Amino acid sequence: MSDTNDKKPARKPLSLKSGSGTVRQNFSGGRSKSVVVEKKKRRVIGVPGKSDKPTASPSIKPKPEAPVDEVAEQARKLGLSKSEYLKRQEALNSAAAEQSKRDAVRKAEEDERQRRMDEERKALDAKRKAEEETEKRRLAEEEEERKRQEADAARRAPTAAQKILSEGEQVDDQTALERAGGRIKKQRSGGGPKSKSSPSKSTDRRRKGKLTIVSALSGDDERQRSLASMRRAREREKERQKGQGGEKVKVAREVTIPEAITVGDLANRMAERTTDVVKYLMKQGSMATVNDVLDADTAQLIAEDFGHNVKRVADADVEDDFLDTEPEDEGNLKPRAPVIAIMGHVDHGKTSLLDALRSADVAADEAGGITQHIGAYQLKLKSGDKITVLDTPGHAAFSAMRSRGAEAVDIVVLVVAADDGVKPQTIESISHARAANAPIIVAVNKMDTYEADARKIETELLQYEVITESMSGETQSVPVSALKKTGLDDLADAISLQAELMDLKSNPDRNAEGLVIESKVEKGRGPVATLLVKRGTLKRGDIIVAGQYWGKVKAMMDERNAQLKAAGPSVPVAVMGFDGAPSPGEPFAVVESEAKAREITEYRAQKAKDDASSKPTAIASMEHMMAKLKGKVVNEMPVLVKADVQGSVEAIKSSVEGAGNDEVKARVIHGAVGAISESDVLLAKSSEAPILAFNVRPNRQAKDLAEREGVEIRYYSIIYDLLDDVKGVLQGMLEPERRETFIGYAEILEVFNISKVGKVAGCRVTEGRVERACGVRLLRENVVIHEGMLSTLKRFKDEVEKVQAGMECGMAFEKYEDLRKGDQIECFTVEYVDRKLD
Repeated sequence: MSDTNDKKPARKPLSLKSGSGTVRQNFSGGRSKSVVVEKKKRRVIGVPGKSDKPTASPSIKPKPEAPVDEVAEQARKLGLSKSEYLKRQEALNSAAAEQSKRDAVRKAEEDERQRRMDEERKALDAKRKAEEETEKRRLAEEEEERKRQEADAARRAPTAAQKILSEGEQVDDQTALERAGGRIKKQRSGGGPKSKSSPSKSTDRRRKGKLTIVSALSGDDERQRSLASMRRAREREKERQKGQGGEKVKVAREVTIPEAITVGDLANRMAERTTDVVKYLMKQGSMATVNDVLDADTAQLIAEDFGHNVKRVADADVEDDFLDTEPEDEGNLKPRAPVIAIMGHVDHGKTSLLDALRSADVAADEAGGITQHIGAYQLKLKSGDKITVLDTPGHAAFSAMRSRGAEAVDIVVLVVAADDGVKPQTIESISHARAANAPIIVAVNKMDTYEADARKIETELLQYEVITESMSGETQSVPVSALKKTGLDDLADAISLQAELMDLKSNPDRNAEGLVIESKVEKGRGPVATLLVKRGTLKRGDIIVAGQYWGKVKAMMDERNAQLKAAGPSVPVAVMGFDGAPSPGEPFAVVESEAKAREITEYRAQKAKDDASSKPTAIASMEHMMAKLKGKVVNEMPVLVKADVQGSVEAIKSSVEGAGNDEVKARVIHGAVGAISESDVLLAKSSEAPILAFNVRPNRQAKDLAEREGVEIRYYSIIYDLLDDVKGVLQGMLEPERRETFIGYAEILEVFNISKVGKVAGCRVTEGRVERACGVRLLRENVVIHEGMLSTLKRFKDEVEKVQAGMECGMAFEKYEDLRKGDQIECFTVEYVDRKLD
């Protein structure tokens, strides 16, 4: 094939139709690009329109067109299916109907509002008209009274015409009237003779009244005073006569006197002049001013001497009605569930026993396998009875929690491990139960172990005056096994029997009162307090006060986080709505108003502030005084504690502050519940204290701030580890103990004075040995005259490590050369041993 045949035909270049255009595309980074695009017409698919051309033959009939479905056509235009279009139309119709209903309701409300406004406007108009009528009537009466007085004055005074006739002049009425008018004009213009007895100019102006025909004809230039002026004059005259008649009658008032009051305030309450009170104090020998503060006793004496009755009040009176201590009416009392506390030593199976009763597994979630919070639950036994259970920690640090648990309950279940016996926290729990006067039921747990011996446990309890029924006592003892779930029915029967004997009742139809079991601050929920209602019913919306905090109950939950609307007696609930986390063990009560709640909490906060500001000063001064007397300085380690619940804060604070001795101590500068905030980090930075976080974490801002400022945050979930670390730091702060060990004696035979070295003693070791760089004491006639260190130990010309007894050597002291023949050298070694806290 030729080359021409091998060539392929040239391709036709691509081109765009006339409907093309250019579009500019923008990309990130400021880049752009122009793109050529082609515009195409939209193809419409549908029923073609009727043709304008005439039909081919009139004899041929056209086909009838199919009926058009308007609904489907409208749906197609909107890009919807027919069913979707119908649903949409139905929704629009229902929305329009709802809108019309709302408009009708709104119009009815506006009509009602307009009607009320019209009625109020009519009432106001009627009231205003009545007031205007009353005012007009009063003015008319005053006008009539004034006219009557003017008429009486005109009748009593001679007229100008009568004066002219009396002078013998024959004039008519018109002339007399003109003369009288001319005389009045003349006096008004200032002319005419003036009488010496006439009143002053200001008095004339004040007493001039309205000019009438009667007054003009009367010819009397001095007109009558107004009615109001006469009334004021009579009042002044009465007061003057009253003042001349004698002193005012003394009015005895009831004067309320607080704990502290100023002189001016006391005078105002007695309605006396302040100068009189100051003069009284000066007569008594006290130079006081208006702003001086008086105590309640002095103020009472002053008020009584002034003839007033005194009512003493105090700031603490705001709490008089906080808790109702009046006995309840027997007819209002109803049976309630018993409240039980599970107490005992750590790791004796308290939570496991409670889990066996509840058929739950709380112990598996406890850090370290020990309970570190106090928990409140309500159980329903197989018999149908309900009991409320408080699970208290058994660790030694949670003594306050066990004490609160014993005070809040009716019955104490003392759990003792059958393979471990009576332990310190068991004894403490017995003491708490006796202090609260609560009966004890002994539950001997872990009966499934090989070493279990219930008889041995009952015998050990005898020395603590806990005598079980098997030993002719009154205390019930039940052997149980939380692991095998044996003996649980017997324990439930024992609790029910004890509760039946106690006949527990309470009044549910009153305001709620009870105790705060635990409190914490949760993220997103704020302060949450666990409350145990002792009597009454706590409802949502009640205003409650607990310690220094108050709040309105926003929500109540049980132990399963189920919402409750009301909680009766013996029901534990978690309450949201407090403005802070109240201290566990504080009593709570429902008050009638927010003002009362604020008044109580403000008084308690101020009292706590005053106690805190006064107490440390006295303690610090006593500690410093004792330290100066002993010549010791106490080293303190400041720490900042944050925990998840208030009970843990108290337990950690008491344990940490009690871990020191006379030389080193740990001081908690701040302890609170909730997550670590930036203010906590700043406080730790200024105090140079680490932050001990127990089951809490810092927020992001606080963590970054702690890293920048170099504040150490230590995280703990088990209280054992926290206390061990604190004790380790305190032990490191202790000065090591200095121990001396005697090693030998040497006698100075001769003293040599060597240049560039000083005096060197030639000695013989008489007892023990002498070591280089050991401690030495120089004895002269058995009296220590120097104590120091050995600088040189030579045997002939060589430095040696030690010299044994019976050998001679040369010794020199550090910075001391008063050596004499016959002196004795005592040699010893010094060892520093680390000390431990007692």
